Amino acid sequence: MDISYILNHLGEEREEYYGSVAPPVFQTSNFCFKTVAIMREELKRELEIPFYSRGFNPTVAILRKKIAALEFAEDALVFSSGSAAVAAAVMSIVKAGDHVICVEKPYSWTNNLLTKYLSKYGVTTTFINGNEIINFENAIQENTKLIYLESPNSLTFELQDIEAVAILAKSKNICTILDNSYSSPINQNPITLGIDIVLHSATKYLNGHSDVVAGAVCGSKLRIMKMMAEEYMTIGSIISANDAALILRGLRTLEIRVDRSAQSTQKVIRFLEKHPKIKQVNHPFSDNNPQLILAKKQMKQGGGLFSVILNVENVNQVELFCDNLKRFLMAASWGGYESLVFPVCALGASNSFKNPLPWNLVRIYVGLEQAELLIDDLKQALEKI
Repeated sequence: MDISYILNHLGEEREEYYGSVAPPVFQTSNFCFKTVAIMREELKRELEIPFYSRGFNPTVAILRKKIAALEFAEDALVFSSGSAAVAAAVMSIVKAGDHVICVEKPYSWTNNLLTKYLSKYGVTTTFINGNEIINFENAIQENTKLIYLESPNSLTFELQDIEAVAILAKSKNICTILDNSYSSPINQNPITLGIDIVLHSATKYLNGHSDVVAGAVCGSKLRIMKMMAEEYMTIGSIISANDAALILRGLRTLEIRVDRSAQSTQKVIRFLEKHPKIKQVNHPFSDNNPQLILAKKQMKQGGGLFSVILNVENVNQVELFCDNLKRFLMAASWGGYESLVFPVCALGASNSFKNPLPWNLVRIYVGLEQAELLIDDLKQALEKI
């Protein structure tokens, strides 16, 4: 199934919607039935057909089908945030007394889930350097039930050998989850490499317009239906039909946006790697990345997100650089049309990240602006320090 068909046509039964080109928004909480007998039968399939929008909504169902197909998964769920997707996926696997292996420096709310929330219920976590498969082997315990990956990590961009980890996990009957938000389904498909569950912050590339907060979980039909019947329905962190429609709109241009951002980023990092005020560029497809061969093996191309370590002496210089950028908005998140900058020093005394990051690290996202204009802006801001 080609990407263009998935993005533009899959799941859109237009003949059922009066020939509407864009799918309708089913802005309803409830669905009615003509008889008790029909209602009784429909209730048996609440997770697959319209009964109550917390479980199944037709607009959301179209989005689920598209995201699943993009990730070569049998099914998918869409949540009201990326952190909700992470929580539901992890909680669907572990129980009290289980052990999790997670890569270092995960997304901050993933870290909080594992260290502050699930730990209250007897779930333990070992954080490891995921660069070497031996580190995963050494961390496995008798009660290990889950290996959690972020490849690449979204702050310092280390990769894990996805296929090797998946093979190891299957040999030990351990479930694997990978947060694929950085790459999007356009640039990487972990399920084809053996991963069990793939996550996305749909806020990022999938939506792409910085106007919806959402998350997605992709996997086998069995895993997804079990998760839907338990974590999804119980916690109730659903997405609205209107937000689902906005993401469907965003998906139309997913491939174009991802490719444009990636191509511009290559031009930007080539400029930065040669600048004397840049000590290091962290990007999977940087020529200086020691994991470049692995990146090319499991990724189509690098994304628009990367980080730099500034060659400066104090935090004031970092702030001066960021404050003087004119074409980059200073904000969290990424994956939209706008270019962004996020300095780690803005965290101050925050405990958001378990592993400390360099104070002079700045994360940069390249949006859809012309690369040359972004390079000129970075140049003038670097000259200020």
